[in-house]
Amino acid sequence: MTHAQVHEEAVPGPLEPFRCFLQLRGRAPAVLLDGQPPATEANRRAYVLFDPFEIVSFPAGSDLAAPAADPIAALFQRLERFAAAPRGGPARFRGGAAGFLSYDLGRFLEKLPQSAALSTAAPDLWFGLFNRGLEIDLESGAGTLFVADAPEGARSGRGYAAAALEEARARLAAPPALPPAAPPAGPLRSNFDRASYAAAVERVREYITRGDVYQVNLSQRFAADCQADPAVVYARLRAVNPAPFAAFVDTGAVQLLSSSPERFLLLAGDVVETRPIKGTRPRSGRAAEDERLRHDLMTSAKDAAELAMIVDLLRNDLGRVARFGSVEVVEAARLTTHATVFHREATVCARLRPDAGPRELLRAAFPGGSVTGAPKIRAMEVIEELEGLRRGPFTGSIGWIGQDGALDLNIAIRTLVLERGLAHFHAGGGVVLDSDPEAEYEETLAKARALAEALGSPLPD
Repeated sequence: MTHAQVHEEAVPGPLEPFRCFLQLRGRAPAVLLDGQPPATEANRRAYVLFDPFEIVSFPAGSDLAAPAADPIAALFQRLERFAAAPRGGPARFRGGAAGFLSYDLGRFLEKLPQSAALSTAAPDLWFGLFNRGLEIDLESGAGTLFVADAPEGARSGRGYAAAALEEARARLAAPPALPPAAPPAGPLRSNFDRASYAAAVERVREYITRGDVYQVNLSQRFAADCQADPAVVYARLRAVNPAPFAAFVDTGAVQLLSSSPERFLLLAGDVVETRPIKGTRPRSGRAAEDERLRHDLMTSAKDAAELAMIVDLLRNDLGRVARFGSVEVVEAARLTTHATVFHREATVCARLRPDAGPRELLRAAFPGGSVTGAPKIRAMEVIEELEGLRRGPFTGSIGWIGQDGALDLNIAIRTLVLERGLAHFHAGGGVVLDSDPEAEYEETLAKARALAEALGSPLPD
């Protein structure tokens, strides 16, 4: 196993992540792991990653029975050739893999029914192996260009690093090329209407009454014809819905534009953190009404129960790979404020066992419990039955896995997928026994509003 050397160069700020992405990305593929000030303890750094030296991808609907059908194993086998010693301190990307895991990757990890129709060309797993990038400190606005030695000799050594850094400086000095504005997308259509979504909520409540599940995250899928350049749509999205775990993943054939508010997993050394969200209220823009909505969310017994169920599920997931007694609920519930909604969020931490690393952590916890329900496997079976379409990237994860074993992944909610002249996204919420079908439907619309605005398309009634 080789151990990659990393070459760094400071870049004075203030730098803006999306502008730098437009300057550095060159030809696809490229990844922006975005963030917008004000920086917080959870959201301190953004990354622009470009010119990957290898792509690891498994197409949608991959054959689960094939001998080589283990996407997570394949990804980590590639990463093992590009290894570095742990850095210590906070998790920071200095070479490794960046991309996404689709929700449907769960079919490789658990035995699930196969009744939902394939609805996207987005891969089940897509990661670029990147040894070039720019880190931006969102607090100071300063940046660090980095070049890590790659497994192949042509991308290693001081001479290569010096040339790569010089090329990146030149790209940053050039003005960004934002494509011209495009017409809005066509009308949005959904695989549910109000009545059919209400019927699906009632079906979940029947399963809960029978004792099959305690909670199911039920979503609807919106789609519209869209000819706009993905960069234009992302510029709109980050303007109307800035988010701490946003991302733009350009695979060339498919683009993911995410404004996610939720962290799935952060691993630094042997310490892992997850921040599940359960409970949503729309923002009104009026101070008195917003205060009422915040109070309603944080005093709601239903929302408290939803979050408590998912916290318990995640404690169990982390417990599969954690040191005995190390799983801790650091914060049971807090209010987080976003551009269009308020959320109720918790923080759970643990320390991994010596024999567990990022690969074992992903196998234990993916997909995130906040977007499945509890118990997880039965909830996923109900999702398969009632949603009717495979989710694809929605409720999967976007982020990075470092060559040093660290990782940082979001939950891919509030995420647009653009492919072949089509834009699509999902919006959902947790259904429990005392859920009101009408309120559940309205919650999906509240979560979908910013994405619809970014596309310039009105939501269905």
